Amino acid sequence: MRFLVTIFLCVLLTHSANAYWQQKVDHKIRATLDDKSHILRGYQEMVYTNNSPDTLRYIFMHLYPNAYKHDHTAFAKQKVADGDTKFYYSKKYEKGFIDSLSFKANNLPLNFSKYNDHEDIVFLELVEPLLPGAAVTIETPFRVVIPKTFSRLGHIGQSYQITQWYPKPAVYDKDGWHMMPYLDQGEFFYEYGDYDVELTLPKNYVVASTGDLQTESERAFRTTKISTEVPIKKTETSSKGKRITISKPKEVAPIPEIASSSEFKTIRFTQESVHDFAWFADKSFKVRKEEFQLPSGKKCAAYAFYTPQNEDKYVNAAKVLAETAKYLSKEVGEYPYKQISVVDGPLYAGGGMEYPNIAIIGSLPNDITVNIVIVHEAGHNWFQGILGSNERTHPWL
Repeated sequence: MRFLVTIFLCVLLTHSANAYWQQKVDHKIRATLDDKSHILRGYQEMVYTNNSPDTLRYIFMHLYPNAYKHDHTAFAKQKVADGDTKFYYSKKYEKGFIDSLSFKANNLPLNFSKYNDHEDIVFLELVEPLLPGAAVTIETPFRVVIPKTFSRLGHIGQSYQITQWYPKPAVYDKDGWHMMPYLDQGEFFYEYGDYDVELTLPKNYVVASTGDLQTESERAFRTTKISTEVPIKKTETSSKGKRITISKPKEVAPIPEIASSSEFKTIRFTQESVHDFAWFADKSFKVRKEEFQLPSGKKCAAYAFYTPQNEDKYVNAAKVLAETAKYLSKEVGEYPYKQISVVDGPLYAGGGMEYPNIAIIGSLPNDITVNIVIVHEAGHNWFQGILGSNERTHPWL
């Protein structure tokens, strides 16, 4: 009987493996930041490859910046239910949205409409059916009015957290379409693909991002921001008689407003096989960098981007990040990318939030908690960044 059960399980697993398929969406995005009006203007080209056995006649698209459009979106209702009314009572100029959309496929205009009154989900009608194994190129301009930071996407003054910011197809798998309005409970669920992103913004911004930086001049600029300073330490005796080392906080003067450069730069990032693209920009960022080697011999770099007032909390951040990547590469599976980063920034959706190659760390009291959250968020590059699990349907994950 055990032998028969083993044969049955082997046949079942083989059939499941052969039947598995996954859509692929490659993105090319060009965007310009206007930091006076907090507006992002862009153009996007998506190549959607239908690897399913089904013919598709429409595609559902997420327009997540519209979660911040008014006080009765799914996100706004969720925050009120959670007892947080900051967004509900926010001013009109603090809200945000995405508009100026004009979708076309193979140069033919596409009709689109809201799905079930969700501002952040649209139903995109294809002019021609998309057959199994075929691909379609979908293009659109877009404009994002960046909200004040109430969750993940947003800005505080001229510090920008640009996440879930461009039109994205909903996942289509064996269970059908997964249309999800934006919430900051749980994580996201997207299709994988290759990204080629160019960002244009004032020259003195430091940018942390998903992907590998391709612009040589920006690499040189980033190098000027790297800090190697070590905080002053002194040794004292604890109440239990143990000798302990205490870092002396640096006295940091309030950061004056840094004027934006009148000159602009365009920088390019690329990354293969990721399910999202996020970036962060701040003129005051300093950088810690740690180069490391994975067990296979592959060379990588860990970066920590932080504001000067939080330097003491981020002194060891890049080292902690590198050690985490090395450990998980050995025990779980090798990290498939060349860089991994963390960013110190405003976040109102937990202590940290991960995106491919990068995570934002929110306001935390000291370096110990920062390092703990870094380990946690770095781990999300494996679970669910590489695994791609659906944490909205299965929150226990």
